This record gives sequence, structure tokens and C-alpha cells, in this order.
Amino acid sequence: MRFDDGKDPGALRTIGELSQALDIRQHVLRYWEQQFPMLKPLKRSGGRRYYRPEDVTLVETINRLVNHEGYTLKGARQAIAAKSVSEAEAQAAPTAPMAEPAAVLAASILPELRQIRDRLARALAA
Repeated sequence: MRFDDGKDPGALRTIGELSQALDIRQHVLRYWEQQFPMLKPLKRSGGRRYYRPEDVTLVETINRLVNHEGYTLKGARQAIAAKSVSEAEAQAAPTAPMAEPAAVLAASILPELRQIRDRLARALAA
């Protein structure tokens, strides 16, 4: 999503700016806030809404699911919730490769360990 207003990409956006950029009516955006509990723009005095970059991304996702892929609001809500859960699980998963069995690991590094031992022995003897 690109805004043509000269603001920084991380800037807050008003409901009018978001509505115009995505071609979604403002009342639809307000309705989506009720239907999607994860969509919570900042509200300042007077109730003016300010959408953060992550809110803009979420609105783009909702728009794609509902208006382009044919999801119902309930289906889109479930798809977004499922994606959030899978992303959380992926972040919680260890990033290191699975541990090899000890015998395989020992056999693969044993020659290198012997070389290190021999170098240390020579260095101490000198």
C-alpha cells in the first residue's frame, strides 16, 4: 500500500486517508473495527481514529479476504486468527536445527577434536 501524501511510511493515518487509499468507505472501516477485535486504531480526543502501520496492513488483509477472495466476515476473522496463531508458533519454535543423536555427532567431530588435542600437546611440549 502506498500513500501519496508525502508522509513517512510509518506515520499514523486517519480514517479518511485509509478510506481513500484503499477505496473503502469510512463506515465500512468503522464496522470492521466492531467485527475484527484485533483491529484497534488509536483514538484521540473527539474520537478521531489514527491507524498505525500494522492496522493498515490488517485492513488490507481484511479487504483482500472479504472483497477479493470472497470470505465472509466470520471466515476472514477465523483466517486472520489462524494466521496469527501459526505465526506465534513459528516464532516460538527453536531456530536451531534438530539435535543429532549423540553417536552421530561424536563421530562427526571426533577427528577435529583429536587434531586440536594433538596441537595443544605439541604447544605445551615446546
